[in-house]
Amino acid sequence: MPRFLELWIESLPRLLAALVQVTIPLSLLSFAIALVIAVLVALARLYSPAPLKAVAWAYVQVFRGTPLVVQLFIVYFGLPGIGIELAAFPAAVITLALNTGAYASEAVRASILSIPRGQFEAARSLNLSRAATFRRVVAPQAMRIVLPPLANDFIDLVKGTSLVFAITLIDLFQVGRQIAATTYEPLIMYTLVALIYLVVVSLLSLGQNQLERKVSAHVRA
Repeated sequence: MPRFLELWIESLPRLLAALVQVTIPLSLLSFAIALVIAVLVALARLYSPAPLKAVAWAYVQVFRGTPLVVQLFIVYFGLPGIGIELAAFPAAVITLALNTGAYASEAVRASILSIPRGQFEAARSLNLSRAATFRRVVAPQAMRIVLPPLANDFIDLVKGTSLVFAITLIDLFQVGRQIAATTYEPLIMYTLVALIYLVVVSLLSLGQNQLERKVSAHVRA
């Protein structure tokens, strides 16, 4: 049996365990929080008073304008300097959620702005409240528009989890690094890790396409 195949068979259970136990939960939890942040920030930038708009704008600029790995270091290694100590997993969740939320908020904001102004005026003529307008007019259309960029943000987040090894979290990539260090076969090991990420991202892309079709059909109905 070729050396690479033997090593892949031996290593796959450990890598898949890290994927299921750390990388996937980390991605899902971070993205769920990021979605809440994204909606709140988008609404703040569109409808809130000027001071709150400025805060939301600054948040987006900071987290989009600085590297994710630096943000991880600030949260995990920097915050203890002011008395805030977090374990690696919650530190990773918070950082990934804040980072992805900044990107996703722009997608949400753009989707709302894409709704024709006349539809808001029509809703006002029907005496719909702002909340009712958002729920019944804006949200269904914005959902179809925002879904592709949000799905891309989630895929980017999944790939971004590979950086959490820098704060000692034992994720898929970190397990691959450990195996590469003990077997002295970095090319073989990192190739397998890359293939696992590729399979995960490909499955997510297929799911994205299916979801987009369902949402489009629902909106048309």
